[in-house]
Amino acid sequence: MIKILIADDNKQITSILEEYSKSQGYAPIIALDGLEAITKFIEEKPDVVLLDVMMPKKDGFDVCRDIRKISNVPVIMVTARGEDFEKIMGLDIGADDYIVKPFSPSEVMARVRAILRRISRDDEKPLQTFEFDNLKINLADYIISINNIDISLTKKEIEILWTLATNKNKVFSRDNLLSSLWGYDYLGDNRTVDSHIKRLRAKLDEFEHKTWDIKTIWGVGYKLEVLSDV
Repeated sequence: MIKILIADDNKQITSILEEYSKSQGYAPIIALDGLEAITKFIEEKPDVVLLDVMMPKKDGFDVCRDIRKISNVPVIMVTARGEDFEKIMGLDIGADDYIVKPFSPSEVMARVRAILRRISRDDEKPLQTFEFDNLKINLADYIISINNIDISLTKKEIEILWTLATNKNKVFSRDNLLSSLWGYDYLGDNRTVDSHIKRLRAKLDEFEHKTWDIKTIWGVGYKLEVLSDV
């Protein structure tokens, strides 16, 4: 049975999400503070984590950082309405998605289903590697390097780079990327893609890559453009 770790200090929220999870056939695991969330993550090995940002003892950002040190399990951050810096921070440290309070339990379950379907599709893929000039991508092990120097990217940033790089010069709309990487019933908005691309570019630009670059096609989306012959 698929296990969902629900970490939130609001007992009313955890109770509602626990019941909805059970109704979907999932096994919920409840944590009411950050330290308990880490302990139960290690003990229970959940398949998905719903992680509130504001929790006692250890906030959601620190919990997410700790999880990313040992696992690529999908993490959905729960942020306060209007707090864009929380969304950006969560994505920067490796969260796969975010949900803004107040939310409907059915929306949360839809996000969980979308992530689980994506994981299922990823598990069916053979080992995948890609090389172009000084860029190397190992999607199986989530290792990226430029000039043989490993780059620290989040799981979602690696997936975006893989999609663009393996389709050089092809333009992907924001909706294309949302559908293929977040799931067909993803309920977020296009700014999610823009935020990930912005951070991905900043990390790549720390290394020289004269023959390729991620370009914005205004009003459409993004592509990895070949700038010169290799």
